[in-house]
Amino acid sequence: MRALVVDPDAEGKLRLGEAPEPAPRGDQVLVTVQHLALNFGDLNGARARPAGFVPGWDASGIVLRAAADGRGPAVGDRVVTTMGTQGGWAERRAVDLDELAVVPADLDLGEAATLPVAGVTALRALRRSGALLGRRVLITSAAGGVGRFAVQLAALAGAHVIASVGSLQRGEGLRELGADEVVVDLEGVTAPIDVVLDNVGGPQLVAIWGLLGEGGLVQCIGGTSQQEASFRSLVGMQRSLNAFTKGPRSGSDIEYLMRLMQDGQLKVDIGWRGSWTRITEAADALFGRRVSGKAVLDVD
Repeated sequence: MRALVVDPDAEGKLRLGEAPEPAPRGDQVLVTVQHLALNFGDLNGARARPAGFVPGWDASGIVLRAAADGRGPAVGDRVVTTMGTQGGWAERRAVDLDELAVVPADLDLGEAATLPVAGVTALRALRRSGALLGRRVLITSAAGGVGRFAVQLAALAGAHVIASVGSLQRGEGLRELGADEVVVDLEGVTAPIDVVLDNVGGPQLVAIWGLLGEGGLVQCIGGTSQQEASFRSLVGMQRSLNAFTKGPRSGSDIEYLMRLMQDGQLKVDIGWRGSWTRITEAADALFGRRVSGKAVLDVD
């Protein structure tokens, strides 16, 4: 079958090639993939994978073969899928039943592909931060995929949302999604901050630590700055710094996010969409911060 595979000699380390067909277990479904969603994590991780590896967590498509044990969606159902082992950027993938959700007929299948990593990460990070009603929540890299979902979900939970972006242009549209403040980096942000979802890391994370109030919490989701952070000089109040990981079994949370989409309470922003033959162009746009929201590839 066709797949996006790791090639150390290719530009961007990925190219459209061929990979072995998946062999589903009895408790898995076989899905014909129609759309892929890109994440920094799977793109970065692909660079360290061996030649021929098929990356990709997020993909949506049609059930080609139902699970042999009789559970789960039926042949022909539209589903959005993810797997910790990746392998989603191919024409077909085998998926665990608790890592997929059936997509309602009124939702775009390409938009649904964006939910597993970015949407569930934002949801679970906020959920693990406790009650948000009336609390001041700072979200860094708010123009990205995780950030835009987090802004909306925090606003729905009743938080005062501060969206931090790299430029004023990147911040366009965030107030409409629910942000109370949109700032460049940390300009104008005042203490105390109650909860932070940080996607940047590095020196900015150190500065954020100094803005936390008593009992403040930082969920460290990513490190797009690729810089080190030193906290040796910061002592004093009780604060928490958590290294966040999304975790497995995303199906039920994906279903919840799709219900919010159906109710008009959650919007998916796709800033780049095109054929999967354009993987190099799409990855370059994502790494170059030229994508607001998510990048989606269509399998054609």
